[in-house]
Amino acid sequence: MEMTTIQRAVGVLILVGLWIRGASILAAAEQAYFAIQVVDESTGRGVPLVELETIHKLRFVTDSQGLVAIAEPELFDQQVYFSVRSHGYEYPADGFGFRGKAFHVKRGGSETIAIKRINLAERLYRVTGGGIYRDSVLLGKQTPPVAPLLNAGVIGCDSVMAASFRDRIYWFWGDTSRLNHPLGGNFHITGATSRLPGAEGLEPGIGINFDYFVESDGRLRGMAPMAGAGPTWISALTVLREPEGRERLYAGYVKIRNQLESYQWGVVAWDDATQQFTRIASYDNKPPLFLEPQAHTFLQTEADGKEYVYFCNPLPFTRVPATPEAYCDFSRYEGFSCLKTGTGPEAKELDRDRAGRLQYAWKPGTPPLTQQQAKQFIAEGKLEPRERRIALRDVVTGRAVEAHSGSVYWNDYRKRWVLITVELFGESSGLGEVWFAEADEPTGPWVYARKIVTHDRYSFYNPKQHPFFDQEGGRVIFFEGTYTHTFSGNPEATPRYDYNQIMYRLDLSRAELALPVAFYEVNSSNQDVRFVVRAGGTEPTFFAMEQATPGTIPMVWQQSRLEAGMASEETVAAFYALPMDLQTSPETTTPLYEYGHQETGRYVYRTDADWQQVGYFRTPVAVCRVWKGLEYSGPPER
Repeated sequence: MEMTTIQRAVGVLILVGLWIRGASILAAAEQAYFAIQVVDESTGRGVPLVELETIHKLRFVTDSQGLVAIAEPELFDQQVYFSVRSHGYEYPADGFGFRGKAFHVKRGGSETIAIKRINLAERLYRVTGGGIYRDSVLLGKQTPPVAPLLNAGVIGCDSVMAASFRDRIYWFWGDTSRLNHPLGGNFHITGATSRLPGAEGLEPGIGINFDYFVESDGRLRGMAPMAGAGPTWISALTVLREPEGRERLYAGYVKIRNQLESYQWGVVAWDDATQQFTRIASYDNKPPLFLEPQAHTFLQTEADGKEYVYFCNPLPFTRVPATPEAYCDFSRYEGFSCLKTGTGPEAKELDRDRAGRLQYAWKPGTPPLTQQQAKQFIAEGKLEPRERRIALRDVVTGRAVEAHSGSVYWNDYRKRWVLITVELFGESSGLGEVWFAEADEPTGPWVYARKIVTHDRYSFYNPKQHPFFDQEGGRVIFFEGTYTHTFSGNPEATPRYDYNQIMYRLDLSRAELALPVAFYEVNSSNQDVRFVVRAGGTEPTFFAMEQATPGTIPMVWQQSRLEAGMASEETVAAFYALPMDLQTSPETTTPLYEYGHQETGRYVYRTDADWQQVGYFRTPVAVCRVWKGLEYSGPPER
């Protein structure tokens, strides 16, 4: 039956009425609250996780659009002072040192304030939990096309594993909380999928639209319900190709009891029929080189054509052939180690050749030395500092940085392997200081690092890069981590944000991220010394800047000798260094000395002022200051 003119008119009137009613509701919402938005002064984007607190300790926390909606009746029609604070951001102080601002609070009113970002990385949004856009909803503001208040009932979850798998992104999280009961969540891995950017998925700067795996009654589906007491955790999520050519997800798993005691280890694989992980192998004793609790992986094809899975915990010093059979067989796992094959650090047996040179190699069943173990070996005189592969230090102060957890991926923009890691026992937080570092090879050397995110007595552990989100050829990268007061010593948890994931964006073209890189000595065609980057396989001669940075000078070759000069189209800088005439030199730098041969006229360059070799003499003046390498153990303790 065709619709009559009267029916059409009635339908239009109903739609108009609904629109008017909706508009009225939004208008009423706006009038019920006083709104404050906090924006990044450099971008104008709303900043999540900014705390605004009144003098009588009412605390408001901005949502993922930087908004707070205030409806406290005692505040209306009053001049109210709000202190302003946020991890890694700073509001200017007044003459008394107070950081905040007073507003005349009234219904329907709004104010915007700008805050300075100290972090090099930009905080974008909360990824998980409830009320991600709570204040935006209360104020009737438009939100990104994601669940703004609650998705699958998740209000908190532990760290993420993620992989691009069969044209979607598969996401998995640890222990998960819901509203119904303290133990009413999921302790056997929560999962979701989302579309890839460019394949109907959201641009990662906007958000992620998750489709959670749930049961018919709405409960979260356990993704890895392994038998046995206690939670199940997974690690080392990896996409491998089965013999018939089909991709399949694999992961390691561990069973937990008594809070943090591991008692069972194994391997799981994705089952398409159940949409869960199924057990492939299990062990009552921890297999050699099993990485827990939070290892991330990448696949890399070596020069011999063999493809390997590399395990980052946080550095990729463990690998296995990239086949399902090898992944499930721990006898095939190798560590990049200087220990004798088949031994562990407790044996303290280093692998040296007859000349005493330390032998690093991929060795089956042999763990790599951790930073702490290497430090202990150095203290005991068994290892020279220059023999390490990991000597992470703050590029500004030279202070040693101990990496706790993180991930490593190749970056096309930097043409190096990039590490995002959280520091263990950082200066302002025990597990909340996040660092950027890079190296020529997955196995290092890993030396200079720059802090990119800081927290004040709050944890942000297990940061995970998402290479499937990289933009502009890797110039812009994204990472997230777990924001929680656990392990921080801070008794105050941030409402809604605590025990959830927060996404950050980092622009790798920032000048602050120009780090000293390894330069290696090679011989030119006429046997003159030259220095190159990305040579690998040998010990670096020194570290220097590959590009010009403030305060550096270009070092150029004049025939066979290095000189400070002007880089031009005809004269390419060999590297950039600091001049020798600085009044104060950074603790991390050292003179680069020139040594000439008395007969051949050949020149070599060393950071060792006492280097000796037959026929060579040191020229009177060092040519420049370069950055110290693996031999440097940090500034003297004060």
